[in-house]
Order: sequence, then structure tokens, then C-alpha cells
Amino acid sequence: MGGKSTVLRMSCLAAIIAQLGSFVPADSCRLSIVDRIFTRIGASDNLLQDKSTFFIEMEETANITNLATKHSLAILDELGRGTSTFDGVAIAYAVMKYLVQNIKCRALFATHYHILLEYFRLYDEI
Repeated sequence: MGGKSTVLRMSCLAAIIAQLGSFVPADSCRLSIVDRIFTRIGASDNLLQDKSTFFIEMEETANITNLATKHSLAILDELGRGTSTFDGVAIAYAVMKYLVQNIKCRALFATHYHILLEYFRLYDEI
């Protein structure tokens, strides 16, 4: 599954350059205006401020759920990976469900939790 973070980042760049009116490296591109781009990619901590990697991940996710609109683009990579499997699946499921049902923004979500595919196959909104 190598390169998924790169594909997520490239999608954001394509949205930005398309809005600038620049060439988009694709056979075709249909895209509505994006008001903001939110990212939750990578693992980092800030130990000087007593913030663990998990804390930073939850802060970034809270920014997405609190500030995104239906015109936003959100990319999330490996949400919940820093916890136990059950906790991670619960976090990823709750965030995905909130993005789909409440915010209804465009989102790209990369995960190793294959069970989430089964949960969200039934959604017509996706």
C-alpha cells in the first residue's frame, strides 16, 4: 500500500492548481470550488508542550470536524493508528460518519482498518 499519502497530497495540490486556473495533469478534471483544505497526515509530537502524537492527531481531527464546510476538502491518513485496534476503528468510524452525514465535505480517507469498508458500503451519500 505504498504511496497512499503521496496520492492524498497530490489530490490537494490538484485542487489548488485547478482553482488557480493552471494545468492539471489529468485526462479530464471537473472540480467545484474548495474553500479550505484540511489534512491529518503523518505522526508527530510536541513534547515541549506535553502533547503526544495521539494528542496532536486528535487536535488536527478536531480542527477538521469543527471548521470544515460542505465545500471543504479533507484528507485523513491512518486516523486512529496510534491506539489499540478497537479504539482506532471506533475513532476512524466516528470521524468518517460525521464527515459523511453532518459536514458532507469531500474527503479522502486512507486506512488499514478494512472493516470500515464494510460499514460504509451501505451509505448512498458516499
